[in-house]
Amino acid sequence: MKSTFILFTTVTDKVKKLFIFLIVLMASEAVHAQLQIEIISGNPSALPIAIVPFQWEDATPPPINSMDEIISGDLYRSGLFDPMDTADMMERPVDEESIRFGTWRLLKVDYLLIGSVRTPADGQGHELIYQLFDVHTRERLLSQITTVGPGDLRYGAHRVADAIYQTLTGVPGAFATRIAYITATGFGADLRYELVVSDADGFGPQSVVGSPEPLLSPAWSPDGKKLAYVSFEKGNSAIYLQDVATGSRELISGGKGINGAPSFSPDGRKMAMTLSRTGNPEIYIRDMATGRLTQLTQHWAIDTEPVWAPDGKYIYFTSDRGGKPQIYRVAPTGGKPERVTLEGDYNARASIAPDGRRIAVAHGRGNEYRIAIWDIETERFTILTPGVLDESPSFAPNGSMVLYATREGTRGVLSAVSADGSVRQRLILSEGDVREPAWSPVIR
Repeated sequence: MKSTFILFTTVTDKVKKLFIFLIVLMASEAVHAQLQIEIISGNPSALPIAIVPFQWEDATPPPINSMDEIISGDLYRSGLFDPMDTADMMERPVDEESIRFGTWRLLKVDYLLIGSVRTPADGQGHELIYQLFDVHTRERLLSQITTVGPGDLRYGAHRVADAIYQTLTGVPGAFATRIAYITATGFGADLRYELVVSDADGFGPQSVVGSPEPLLSPAWSPDGKKLAYVSFEKGNSAIYLQDVATGSRELISGGKGINGAPSFSPDGRKMAMTLSRTGNPEIYIRDMATGRLTQLTQHWAIDTEPVWAPDGKYIYFTSDRGGKPQIYRVAPTGGKPERVTLEGDYNARASIAPDGRRIAVAHGRGNEYRIAIWDIETERFTILTPGVLDESPSFAPNGSMVLYATREGTRGVLSAVSADGSVRQRLILSEGDVREPAWSPVIR
């Protein structure tokens, strides 16, 4: 088994040019198996930071997972920060006046966060009040109040981590985001697939759709509220759009032949997809308001896996029109496609960084398939992963990490790697396989 450039992964050479979508939509149900995240390699120059336990002034009982635990976990998983263990804190200041900076310098801490949680004046939800300090200069770098709704404390903690990340790196954080992925659990007649959505740290997984047949290739809407996917429930591949919160759905494309590989435009008004209405897989664009279809490519080769550039100026796609799978791009208004990737025998499943200058791909040489980043300006590859069957890359919405699928032994797992390849982490389900990841946009 090896990765190919067709719409989905792990298919044999015999079906390399067939687009087989085995998706059956079933009733939504809760998923209890949570992804466990393990850091494989970290950054030796990670910034020492102390997240002091938040003072609890709220009318409701404190959550099981404290604010400092969630924030520290987010920062640690980024690979850029080295949060201090709470047990090693000699002091726990609650305001600026009680901070003894000399003590924290002796503890070799560079940055210090203090905060509290209280009930807002209207009694609804929670207020998170926090301040970030540079221990060496005693400068207050950040002072904010974040308000979240009832039950949204974890989301609020992710937003605090995002604010810290942006203040200290200059790059927006991506902790208050979600990921979609496919799980496969059970054996034989009990084998079941789930399209699952969880927080970016693996917490709170929920099933969007479930099926005894394989589920593949989720695609987020720009607002992070909907997922597009392909289903075979009526005997033929069909693209559906489903609201993650309500479960309501809409049939997008269900014509004869292949209907697959949905991808939203940056403004959400259009969707690129692969259809075989003319007998050959081509890229089409659908106007989401009118349903009008426009054929974008016309070639004897297989054109598939379309994805929009962040500025909407190009649609990138995979094609073997040059003899082997490579990434091409074409304007949404049409024209002659331009080859983008110029190295390697195999480049497929493009994911475009938010800056529009980098493309994460499944990069193949011989029988090895790894995740690599192609720099459009320098026309050079950077290999990020050490595996032999790494696939389905998905950039974080801030471009700092790439989520991807790989295999360990007989199991499918998810992994994430920093965009420079220095930090890697593994996301493992307690049972079964995980595959086909898709990182959401920032949730507003």
